[in-house]
Amino acid sequence: MLIDFFFTLRDAKVPVSIKEFLTLLEALDKQLIAPSLDEFYYLARLTLVKDEAHFDKFDRAFGAYFKGVDTVFDSKADIPLDWLMKRLERELTPEQKAELQKLGYDKLMARLQELLKEQKERHEGGSKWIGTGGTSPFGNGGTNPEGIRIGGKGGNRTAVKVWDQRSYRDYDGERELGTRNLKVALRRLRRFARQGAAEELALDDTIRSTANNAGWLDIKMQPERKNRIKVLMLLDVGGTMDDHIERTEELFSAAQAEFKHMEFFYFHNCVYDYLWKQNRRRHAERFPTWDVLRKYPPDTRLIFVGDATMSPYEILAPGGSVEYSNEEAGAEWLARFINAFPKFAWLNPEPENLWPYRQSIAIIRQIMNNRMFPITMDGLERAMRLLSK
Repeated sequence: MLIDFFFTLRDAKVPVSIKEFLTLLEALDKQLIAPSLDEFYYLARLTLVKDEAHFDKFDRAFGAYFKGVDTVFDSKADIPLDWLMKRLERELTPEQKAELQKLGYDKLMARLQELLKEQKERHEGGSKWIGTGGTSPFGNGGTNPEGIRIGGKGGNRTAVKVWDQRSYRDYDGERELGTRNLKVALRRLRRFARQGAAEELALDDTIRSTANNAGWLDIKMQPERKNRIKVLMLLDVGGTMDDHIERTEELFSAAQAEFKHMEFFYFHNCVYDYLWKQNRRRHAERFPTWDVLRKYPPDTRLIFVGDATMSPYEILAPGGSVEYSNEEAGAEWLARFINAFPKFAWLNPEPENLWPYRQSIAIIRQIMNNRMFPITMDGLERAMRLLSK
């Protein structure tokens, strides 16, 4: 059984070796863990994965191989009260939804502060307090056209701020593409030059020089021909972008293969005063946006990748970020980027026929001077032609 699991990991491009696999078998033989699938998962990841960059590939391979296998558990174990209290999300009629009113960002924050002082117990299914279900703009699991989600999972995507411990995962830059179409489209963005040491045979010059030298071999060398285009890619991650992980990973992988001078950073929904390069360390290792703006030369090609789907407050209002209170509006940071890098484009994985129904997409397109393109063959080719000028 575990031999097949070993080859499943290898097929998923997890660089696991025979020695590490034997270490796992030795740990199982010594019964270091209980007969639990959860404990086996952590033991296998500890012994087989050498670099946390491969955690996502390991998780996908583990889930695919052990699909349908249940964890061994005590059938008499107590069920947490929260599980019993969890109800189905409340479904409202169109008429009931139309009666719900938006308070506006300032009123939402002021009302939340009042409730935090007044509320002393849990509420569920109401329209006023912080709770679950119902139509209150505060809490989770309910329905409201504009609210603040506190805990729980998003569903309607109408929250203007989220108070929760959120974790994202890095896009896989080693993903094998099923098609070369994305790479072919990205190749339109090229500017070749010969720079550096003369390490490559200059065949035409060698033939010409040898002929002029009465047949005596006269070898000529030249610097390697390289793409001198510099690319700065800023990638939206988490939230609604979870729907587009596969397409974004394909694009990210193709870009890393085609652009040798490429730097990338992550952001969530809109760019603010800091960026990050590893999602597991996004709270501990941040890069000030001002430093990024000043580090790269103006001829760098700037590429945003994101679905631009968010609350308009996140773009237009100070403090509008769903995760923290940003001092300056996202629109100001976007303007600074396009002023610092005149050659820019926004690539959107959201289907283009849905753009007219997203208010935030219209705002971003206006800020980007309509330089937003879908992640399709035609969209990428148009974007690369624009960036090549």
